Amino acid sequence: MTFGATASHKLLHAQRLWAGIPTVRASLARAYSARPAALRDEARAKVTVRTIKKLYADGQPISMVTAYDYPTAVACDRAGVDMVLVGDSLAMVALGHEDTSQITMDEMIHHSKAVARGARSAFLVTDLPFGTYQSDELSAVNNAIRMVKEGRAEAVKLEAGRRARAKIDAIVNGAGVPVVGHIGLTPQTAVALGGFRVQGKSVSNAQALVDDALALQDAGCFAMVLEAMPSLVAETITRLVRVPTIGIGAGPMTSGQVLVLSDMLGMFDRFTPKFCRAFADLGPRMVSAVGEYKKAVRAAEFPAEGIHTYEMPMAAEERWRTYVQKQFGMELGPGGRTAQQAVPAPVSAATPEAS
Repeated sequence: MTFGATASHKLLHAQRLWAGIPTVRASLARAYSARPAALRDEARAKVTVRTIKKLYADGQPISMVTAYDYPTAVACDRAGVDMVLVGDSLAMVALGHEDTSQITMDEMIHHSKAVARGARSAFLVTDLPFGTYQSDELSAVNNAIRMVKEGRAEAVKLEAGRRARAKIDAIVNGAGVPVVGHIGLTPQTAVALGGFRVQGKSVSNAQALVDDALALQDAGCFAMVLEAMPSLVAETITRLVRVPTIGIGAGPMTSGQVLVLSDMLGMFDRFTPKFCRAFADLGPRMVSAVGEYKKAVRAAEFPAEGIHTYEMPMAAEERWRTYVQKQFGMELGPGGRTAQQAVPAPVSAATPEAS
């Protein structure tokens, strides 16, 4: 046996145990990307429409945050948020589009399904994208049903006021799909509003928002998002309606709050809305981490033998070393190929004896 393979094998094993690093056999029970951990926190009850209504009745602020894929959904679910929104903001923050109107129904369904796999306890709401509910009641109902059936959403969100009352009524009372309304700044139609601007700053515009909110309530919305409006207007709406209001840039007097995950984590570098509070600054940290990885690879410091590698059983390793030496004229290092050794060209050879 070359290079004292058995001794080096035992030494690596002992060093790993001494350092508290689990051996491969011990770590097989651990979760990793291809073998995820159990998803559902059994101690936490599933959030439903009824749960949201009870939080509202009890005066408990409702937490909502966006998620766009499985890992962000798992993070939100484990954090214990009440509602997860698959917002069409993913068009900008996840897919790089210039605005939210460019995302399609198929893309929203794709992301909604991924989030549904990760958000097992939180209540899942998904946006109906621009162009899927504006034309007529039938298309609105069909697309709402499709988002529930294919996207696994538990409710859909529509950016619409009183003009969509009939469509919302058809979705809620005709198809039985819960709806969250959305008034104020509606990004899907921001062009018609003159851009991403605060709404309701004049008395007449504030009254129009109140009329929209009351219409959404009458149409059957079980909750509504109030975006980018003066705090006094949002407070007025919240006190007038009998359903939860979820604010985003609407002040502290709403029934709950929602933020775009990429904004609150500091991961979207194009702009940050005034109303957003950054709870972390992960964007620069991600760049730094990837840079450190690149340096470690270039310096042959990663992966580290005995820490990030797998082992052969000692008897099989000894036979393999002997076979490789005879067949290819190579002597392997203590833990395998070192960073300085070139990868050998493929050589036709007989198969070694099974270990």
